[in-house]
Amino acid sequence: MNVKETIEQKLTSAFPGAEIEVFDESHKHAGHAGARPEGETHFRVSLKSAAFAGQPRLARHRSVMSVLQDELDGPVHALAISARTPEET
Repeated sequence: MNVKETIEQKLTSAFPGAEIEVFDESHKHAGHAGARPEGETHFRVSLKSAAFAGQPRLARHRSVMSVLQDELDGPVHALAISARTPEET
């Protein structure tokens, strides 16, 4: 399983019923700090989940980051997060 698939699987398990999109943007960062020739270092995730209701943005980001801590400690150099409720655009 590659890093993108691992991220998708972990987020799907942690946030059941959420709309989840994971984008590997490593190609945009070739030659930058943290980039590796094989890629899979820079990701953007977008989640819409009722679990985020009533939470400030920082709490939402922390919950996503805690689910992906192993990836952030390892192969992932950068992670951009959009975490919203289904009612938010």
